[in-house]
Amino acid sequence: MFRLQGSKTLAVDLTGDVVKAKNGSMVAYDGRMSFKKLSGGGEGLRGMVTRRLTGEQMTVMEVSGQGTCYFADRASEISLVSLHGDKLYVEASNLLATDSGLRTGTTFTGLRGGASGNGLFTTTVEGTGQAAIMSDGEALVLRVTPQYPLMVDPGAYIAHQGNLRQQLQSGVNFRTLMGEGSGEAFQMRFEGDGLVYVQPSERNTVGGDV
Repeated sequence: MFRLQGSKTLAVDLTGDVVKAKNGSMVAYDGRMSFKKLSGGGEGLRGMVTRRLTGEQMTVMEVSGQGTCYFADRASEISLVSLHGDKLYVEASNLLATDSGLRTGTTFTGLRGGASGNGLFTTTVEGTGQAAIMSDGEALVLRVTPQYPLMVDPGAYIAHQGNLRQQLQSGVNFRTLMGEGSGEAFQMRFEGDGLVYVQPSERNTVGGDV
């Protein structure tokens, strides 16, 4: 059971089951717990090889037992995502925790990943269960429909889910529209039907501040 304590702490109630979380993110726990450090980002040998090739790094710990664990990371805002057999694409640095019903891996995302400075791959979470994602500021959840595609600044992108196609469009970004941009200009375009998670803060990218 995932639940939020305020907006910046995740509480996970365990009754003999398992939760995977970003290494070092546990701030407190009660009850009896056991801990195991994993080289996360994907299960098994294939996951290990993929991480070495892609550079999509996730250092994960596995917590099991009876009681409640509390997780947080640098006072980031936390959002809960429920999956029902579908897949979530999320930047590795924005993934806080997943429950035992979900599998993690990596997938090729084309030029979008390269433009955002995180390689050509991103982390995937799929199955049935809950995931907790982090954002610098309260996350904005935007609906994409076939009639209304969505443009996103790569520095603000966190995650997306649903039947979406994504591509990188070069030549313009939001700051160059206002005459404030420098370096390479690009934006992400999402088409289809799904949700995109955006944070109100921008990471640096290969093209500089965007």
